[in-house]
Amino acid sequence: MSEVKLPVEEESAAQEETQPRLDDEPEEERKPEVPTELNLLPLRDSVIFPMLIAPLSVGRESSVQLIDETVVGNNRVIGTIAQRQPQIDQPGFDDVYEYGCAVIIRTLVKMPDGVRLIVQGVSRFRIVERIHEQPYLRARIEVLDEPITPEERDEEVEALRRSVAALFEQAIRLSVNLPDELRTLTQAVQEPNVMADLVAAHMTLTVEEKQQVLETVPADKRLRKLLELLSKEVRVLELTSKVQSEVNTELSKTQREYYLREQLRAIQRELGEVDDRAEDLDELRQKIDAAQMPEEALKEVHREFDRLKRMSPGVPEYTVARTYIDWMVALPWAKATDDVLDLVLVKEVLDADHYGLERIKDRILEFLAVRKVKTDGKIRQPILCFAGPPGVGKTSLGRSIAHAMGRKFVRISLGGMRDEAEIRGHRRTYIGALPGQIVQGLRRCESRNPVFMLDEIDKLGNDFRGDPSSALLEVLDPEQNSTFRDHYIDAPFDLSNVFFVTTANRLDTIPPPLRDRMEVIELGGYTEEEKVEIAIRHLIPKQIGEHGLRKSQIVFDGRAIHELVRHYTREAGVRNLEREIASVVRKATRRFAEGRKGKLTVTRKYLETALGAPRFLYEEVLERDLLPGTAVGLVWTPVGGDIVFIETALMPGTKGLLLTGQLGDVMKESVSAALTYVRSHATEYDIDPKLFQESEIHVHVPAGAVPKDGPSAGVTMLTALTSLVTGRKVKARLAMTGEVTLQGQVLPVGGIKEKVLAAYRAGVAILLLPERNQKDYLEEVPEEVRKGLEVHFVHNAAQVLRLALEPKGSS
Repeated sequence: MSEVKLPVEEESAAQEETQPRLDDEPEEERKPEVPTELNLLPLRDSVIFPMLIAPLSVGRESSVQLIDETVVGNNRVIGTIAQRQPQIDQPGFDDVYEYGCAVIIRTLVKMPDGVRLIVQGVSRFRIVERIHEQPYLRARIEVLDEPITPEERDEEVEALRRSVAALFEQAIRLSVNLPDELRTLTQAVQEPNVMADLVAAHMTLTVEEKQQVLETVPADKRLRKLLELLSKEVRVLELTSKVQSEVNTELSKTQREYYLREQLRAIQRELGEVDDRAEDLDELRQKIDAAQMPEEALKEVHREFDRLKRMSPGVPEYTVARTYIDWMVALPWAKATDDVLDLVLVKEVLDADHYGLERIKDRILEFLAVRKVKTDGKIRQPILCFAGPPGVGKTSLGRSIAHAMGRKFVRISLGGMRDEAEIRGHRRTYIGALPGQIVQGLRRCESRNPVFMLDEIDKLGNDFRGDPSSALLEVLDPEQNSTFRDHYIDAPFDLSNVFFVTTANRLDTIPPPLRDRMEVIELGGYTEEEKVEIAIRHLIPKQIGEHGLRKSQIVFDGRAIHELVRHYTREAGVRNLEREIASVVRKATRRFAEGRKGKLTVTRKYLETALGAPRFLYEEVLERDLLPGTAVGLVWTPVGGDIVFIETALMPGTKGLLLTGQLGDVMKESVSAALTYVRSHATEYDIDPKLFQESEIHVHVPAGAVPKDGPSAGVTMLTALTSLVTGRKVKARLAMTGEVTLQGQVLPVGGIKEKVLAAYRAGVAILLLPERNQKDYLEEVPEEVRKGLEVHFVHNAAQVLRLALEPKGSS
């Protein structure tokens, strides 16, 4: 008698007990008569074979009712049949197999949670007619008797039996789940059909595989099927045993090496012969194990470490290999900082560090909101590009973002960088090779998820050593940078957790593929009120601290700050403003150094004493007398917006149009288009057509040393030329921007915020802007600036001239 673990009708496991038929048992005990109609008990994860004794646990109400009614009817034979899907609680005929095993109930014990049975398999059967499914399954069956094997096939069946027995013994030897007592099973049972059923019951086969054996009635076919299943199982067991053996061998080897090293170290200590190099290598190995590198990087480091152990410290390659390993173990393969996900706290930190810049702050808070909500899976890090004029706080904003998020901050300047190796590193074949700036920055900050700022990305160069902007394509691509490969490291490093921030003054010098990989956020210039607020919150306290003064010693009057912003600086950013504040504080510091005791208040009068006369005493548009033929335009530059004066003059001659002021090709074409429009509409504005044949027109744009180009001065050219030939002045304190076509259509232009702020600083009161730029004006220009301007949105040239020129006859 032997025991084996088998699943039962409910989810709990059961012990299955098998025993061969005993010859001295009465015939009716050994082989009871199976009726043609049977109550069917569905089994979960179990298949019963003939001649097997197995315990069953019955818990379903329908199954308990089946047992009760069967026993009451003085009939102990029922049918057991396996479910196709064990999770179904109330199976029907479609949920069970067609073949099963008739069993006789030997023992029955009622428990509080169900019924416990011990049954013995009698014979196979097949369902031929379904009688009913409720309250339990009942069917008419056909008993499948064991067919008699022809004598001429006895040798073949015996060969199959012996093969099955041999594979079963091999499986017992390899499997830890099969007890050694089962070895006697194949020797004690000689009948091929009985042995096949016993082996199938004991092997760890699936329900589907056991069902296939049950449904195969001829002994030879059943043995062949079982032989196929056993062969597959033995191959799996052999492979499992091989893997476990290799693991155990490797562990034994590692433990043996550890004990030998410890013994060697102890012997050296006793002899006073401490091997510094051995200790150094051992320490290096510990660092390698603690670095938590990925598999490919670890393989490369182990290869170099094995070379290092075999080399003498005196050879040059020793230093190369040692430097490489030091770099690898120093990189933050698994070190990272936790993001601050308190959005209110992050907002407070960003507001404390920078005034305004709401669009960028919102973008950072949106990213952190995603990090807070999405708790599983990888989150793509944003790659931002801050584009704007100098001095608006692009670089300091990156440091503030890192501070608010609780991350490390790394900054490298790309201005003037021409060597691709600065990004990707040098190959180790070169003397003095080092990793690129990306890997060096990660090593310095000791974190794999810092805020990494690439400053001045628009000033990258290229020469015969390569193109750094092309190397950055992989770094700044979220789909590629997870496997960034530095030439020196020669192993993939995951940059997908790095928060990249780039800065630029202009976007047109950045290659389009690189620009496409970044989310561009444009920072316009500051308004006068914003500059005053920045000076009060940040610049003045900073300069007072840097010059060694206390806040109680020096105070800036509010009117003095406005005076400083308005009449001593004229810029998009605040760098010059900070210099002027520093100059005022320095002179105050000198007074305290010379013995002043009382508090110093910086007033407008003190500003003139410290900085001299105001540099911009009058508004720029009022400093020039706008004669007929002069108009004011708006332009965009890399350092912010600016105003430009277009001057025209009429003189006798036949040479046509003369252009000066270093104008680009596009700007020259704008002048030609504007002149063509004026000539084609001469009668509408009472212009003598002979004037253009007998006169020359000279168009000049002052600041002749500065190159100028672009189509946005088209409406200004048109207005200046019309003013010249009609003698009507352009309205005072009026400026404009927009591209004009031959048909007189006014097209939209870029840089609206910078242009409007420049006009506001220069004292412009009336603005003419393209109608299709109205949304840009309303979204980007601060409300306090909009309140101080009268803005007209135009869509054709006639509307521009009507709004820009003084009426006829006005002086």
